[in-house]
Amino acid sequence: MLMRTTRHTRPAPVMHSMIRLLTLRGLRLLALATTLCLPTSVWSADLVPPTHEFTLDNGLRVLVRQDHRAPVAVVMVWYKVGSIDEPPGMTGISHMLEHMLFKDTKHLSPGDYSSLVARFGGQSNAFTAYEYTGYYQQYEATRLPLALELEAERMAHLRIDDDEFFRELQVVLEERRQRTDDNPNALAWEKFTGILSPGQGYAHPIIGWRQEIQQYQPEMAEHWYERWYMPGNATLVVAGDVDVDEVRALTERFFGAIPARDVPARPEPRQADIAGERRLNLVMPVQVPTLYMGWNLPSLLTAEDTHEFYALSMLSGILDGGRSARFQRNLVRGPRLAAGVSANYRGLARGDGAFIVSGTPTPGTSLDQLEAAVEAEIRAIVETPPDVAELDRVRAQVLSSHVFGQDSLFGQAMELGYLSVLGIDWRLRAGMAEALAAVTPEDVSAVARRYLTRERRAVAFVEPHVAPDTAQETADE
Repeated sequence: MLMRTTRHTRPAPVMHSMIRLLTLRGLRLLALATTLCLPTSVWSADLVPPTHEFTLDNGLRVLVRQDHRAPVAVVMVWYKVGSIDEPPGMTGISHMLEHMLFKDTKHLSPGDYSSLVARFGGQSNAFTAYEYTGYYQQYEATRLPLALELEAERMAHLRIDDDEFFRELQVVLEERRQRTDDNPNALAWEKFTGILSPGQGYAHPIIGWRQEIQQYQPEMAEHWYERWYMPGNATLVVAGDVDVDEVRALTERFFGAIPARDVPARPEPRQADIAGERRLNLVMPVQVPTLYMGWNLPSLLTAEDTHEFYALSMLSGILDGGRSARFQRNLVRGPRLAAGVSANYRGLARGDGAFIVSGTPTPGTSLDQLEAAVEAEIRAIVETPPDVAELDRVRAQVLSSHVFGQDSLFGQAMELGYLSVLGIDWRLRAGMAEALAAVTPEDVSAVARRYLTRERRAVAFVEPHVAPDTAQETADE
């Protein structure tokens, strides 16, 4: 929902699900996925494979996660540039440039990159988000030199051919049509995000507005590449059955000669003030009505008191964290007002965060009624702190999420890169147990009372088109 992915050799849905885990659930499924039930020393010693960090003279930051359970290596390069950095008239240019990095370079012609990856049994893809653009390859571990050489080639030697650019432009327009323009639910979400974060880069779509995509010129992508694609604006993540000394030597070999360049200033995205309530009523060719509610509030990076970040994450789990969560118990399985309701705290972001609730009412329940029911659940937490048992339940879920998450080498690499480009120390987990254990029921009530207010809220009603014959039949009844 918050990230576009480009298919090259790896199926896009795999990446899309990973992105949803990282960007929508935020701390609850990523940074919150730590051991509240285990001492920090146990967490650090037994659950995190050895991780090393170093920086080349040209500014390239390198993170190495050694995990020898399988003879596999994942290589990722993350650039600190995404759609929130794009000026008017260039929305989506980060995503367009992502496509071009699989085309011409000084030593590769179109198709060569994907052919090499496939020939040596690898997988590759790329992803563009609000805050970053990333590229990855995954191979049997002995192919690590190939992966690093290919990424260094793309960092230093991209060439944009005009004909290739305009051919790929049509691919991007078709992607926009399939994923958004012809997808009523995605289009409704796009319109909702426009009122959720007014005046920020988060308000325009990652893939860009169609009218602006149609006007792209090759020079625009070249400018974006020259401005942002440099060692000092990137993080290289290598994870898997690797040796840190070998990684260091190979990184110096392939990336060390790339010249250092000044990294442009990147203003921090901030909402100027509390925007006031915003409401949107949409009638679209959707199958079922949908309610979107969102509140503007701090992220981990923008909170005056980081303790609130952890309390907001616990609030999200209390409302929507399995069959025992309040939305499931009181809205879905109880009075059956909703077919489904979710709550997500977007607390890991470069800019301010958001707390988002979405739901689909059951037949016979209006969107007004569902909105009132959601408000009642929030008001109940504001007025009465949750039980300690509810917090313990969320903590138990967090632990199990982490244990399963560590089975994925790809997921570990994603976490390292994601935190790095947001400007968050990848060692965030080390202090999680203590930070989350400090969250009290009263803390959860306090953040709900402070932030889930009307003046911070955006609401969208999305209702299906009613065919004229059906509307007439309803009126006759």
